[in-house]
Amino acid sequence: MLRKRWRVLRYEEASAAFNMALDEAIAEAVSFRVAGPTMRFYGWKPAAVSVGRFQKIEEVVDLEGCKKLGVDVVRRSTGGGAVFHDREITYSIICPEDMMPADINEAYREIGGMIVNALKFLGIEGTFEPINDVLVNGRKISGSAQSRRKGMFVQHGTLIYDLDRVKMFSVLKVPKDKLDSHSLGDPAERVTSIREQKKVPWEYATAAMANAFIMNRQWYSGDITQDELARAELIAKTRYANDEWTFER
Repeated sequence: MLRKRWRVLRYEEASAAFNMALDEAIAEAVSFRVAGPTMRFYGWKPAAVSVGRFQKIEEVVDLEGCKKLGVDVVRRSTGGGAVFHDREITYSIICPEDMMPADINEAYREIGGMIVNALKFLGIEGTFEPINDVLVNGRKISGSAQSRRKGMFVQHGTLIYDLDRVKMFSVLKVPKDKLDSHSLGDPAERVTSIREQKKVPWEYATAAMANAFIMNRQWYSGDITQDELARAELIAKTRYANDEWTFER
C-alpha cells in the first residue's frame, strides 16, 4: 500500500541541468524503493530551452539568441521536440511502470486529462489532443514527454502560465516541415497561456495543477532527500551541464 501513496513535492525553481538531473535522481530512488512514487512541480531559473533526446540542437535552437537573452539549453533524456521554458508550471510524474497504463498513448491521455482538469478548476476549457498535447481554443497550452526504462515510468511536461512570444521565437527555430504540417502559418499563433485565457494569479494556477494531480489519489506532502539532492548534483555536473551530452550528434 505504501507503494501506491504519492509523495508530492512543492513547487521550486532551479537551473535546467539540475531540473533534469533531479528527475533522474528521483527515478533512481524510486526504482531502489528508497522513495515512493513522486509528483514534482517546478520552474526554470533562468529561462531555458530543452531539446528532445534525439534532436539535432542546431536545427531547432537559435544558440546565439539563447546566449544574447541568457537562456539555458539542456538536452532531455526523453524524446519529443524543443520546448521553451519560462513562465510556466512544469510537472514530473515518476513511478514504477505498473502504476501507469501499459499503453503509452493511454498514459499520455490519463495525465493529459489531469491537466485538462487543472484548467477546468481555473474556468478554462481545454481538450486533450493525442499524442501528448492539451489545447485551448485550438492552441497548445501544454505538451509532455515520456520515458520507460528498467521498469520505471517518467513523464514530464509543461502548462504555460504566461507567454513572451518574441522571446520564445528568438530562441526556437521551427523546421519548415513542421510549419507545413499545421494549418496556422505563424508558429507564434499556435500557442497560448493561462494568462491569455483568464487573468488568474500564479498561486491559483499552481494550486489548480496540484489539486488536479492528487485528485482521487493517496498522497502526502514530502521533501527531496539529501541523498536525492547529492545524486542530482552529480548527474547535473556529469551529464546535463556537460557539453558532450548537450551538443552530441
